[in-house]
Amino acid sequence: MSSDRKPTKKHNDKCAKKYDIRAGNQIKQWSMVEFNWLRALLLIFSDILGLAIAWKGSLSLSQGFSPLPPELNWGEFAGLTGLFWAFAAAIVTGFAYHNFYRGQSQWRNYVKQAQFISTIYMSSLVVCYFYDPKVDAPRSLFFPVWIGSVVMIIGLRLLLTLLFDQFAIARTHTPVFIIAPSDRLPYLASIIEKRTGYKVVGVLTSSLANTSHSMQSIINSGAKEVIAEGLPETQLASQLYWQLRNEGIGLRLVPSSLMLLHRRGIPEIFASMPMIRIESSLLANWEYIFKRCLDWVAALIGLIVLSPVFIGIAIAIKTSSKGSVFYSQDRIGLQGQSFRMWKFRSMFMDADRRQAELEHLNKSSDGVMFKIERDPRIIPIGHFLRCTSLDELPQLFNVLLGQMSLVGPRPLPVRDVARFTSWHHTRHLVMPGITGLWQISGRSDLDTIDDVAKLDLFYIDRWSLNFDLEILVETIRLVLFGKGAY
Repeated sequence: MSSDRKPTKKHNDKCAKKYDIRAGNQIKQWSMVEFNWLRALLLIFSDILGLAIAWKGSLSLSQGFSPLPPELNWGEFAGLTGLFWAFAAAIVTGFAYHNFYRGQSQWRNYVKQAQFISTIYMSSLVVCYFYDPKVDAPRSLFFPVWIGSVVMIIGLRLLLTLLFDQFAIARTHTPVFIIAPSDRLPYLASIIEKRTGYKVVGVLTSSLANTSHSMQSIINSGAKEVIAEGLPETQLASQLYWQLRNEGIGLRLVPSSLMLLHRRGIPEIFASMPMIRIESSLLANWEYIFKRCLDWVAALIGLIVLSPVFIGIAIAIKTSSKGSVFYSQDRIGLQGQSFRMWKFRSMFMDADRRQAELEHLNKSSDGVMFKIERDPRIIPIGHFLRCTSLDELPQLFNVLLGQMSLVGPRPLPVRDVARFTSWHHTRHLVMPGITGLWQISGRSDLDTIDDVAKLDLFYIDRWSLNFDLEILVETIRLVLFGKGAY
């Protein structure tokens, strides 16, 4: 064989593939599909506006007590001190670094955003000390502007969140490729296109995901994200992740309950094996204690502020039909205990008796939950109350009594719970809520108790204060626009 023989094309291709899988082979450019510029610009404007309001108010308050030292007076631009623009630049740059303008989940991470803003202000004290130890920012300015910045920035972001998902122009219409078991592909494709702005551009069964043509099929489809379920837990999942990352394609995994716990753990090597260590911290309960305090305070304030609404609804119900204003029913709550849950009455007084007559109209395919459209038992004002969820307001009393929380799995009637299988009862390990992940993820569109229970388990495994806040904000948006209720 001649020594100067040229390698074949096949040999070249084989050699070309011998590179570290973590090394990207090309730089991907962001596109308008991958990055919603309108949302990003609105968020940046909102952050600067919130910061400006906090600084304007705090400077006016501080001026009468202790004006800004000359050493910190860096001139003015657009009617605001140069020191403000330094903080604005630091906060906006930091927010961009942490993906608070782009990431689908991070731009709603309000708790982390508040922590970052606080870090910027605390760090400024250290910078100020090294800048000039004799210069001290007035306390009458520092604390109001710090607290005001957190309140105004997060407050305006919460307001924008109510609006973003309501308008198609604010959504990211991403082409997506689905990898899943063959019996799950039609279901996943249907609900993804129905409930999001995403467009399914290709599908592949999990059993074929490790073939030589699978990655090329994903690239050729033009997908910007891959949604995968039922992948093997070893080399295929890792290989797919790194290949997609090098192609600039995002990956979403449909997780098991066990996988959800990984986010709470620390990866480590133990006994020469990779493991996830999950342990409690000294302050592990503070989030839950704060949640319960927030429940009680919010319920009390809500009852006081909404008292005129209660009176108006009571009058409307009395005018609409004969009978009591309130309706109560036994529901199953924490640890399977029964309690009386209160609502504004939206049906005729004999609704419970007539339910047996309407069982054949039940829309729930497994028959566990009772849901029918155009329920003949609903009083005239009842349609409006149910559509806006105003009939649920009396449950603020249940919250004050410690029977419910603002956010948690919805308590179901005794009739429904009696038809549960064993794993469905896991939802009773936490306190039930007025609203929950079920209510913002389909509400009446969810067809089976399995769908509901999976959402409840996801909530339990992933629970955090910020998650509760996301659910509350999304609930307000759905209530305002009356989506998914009948």
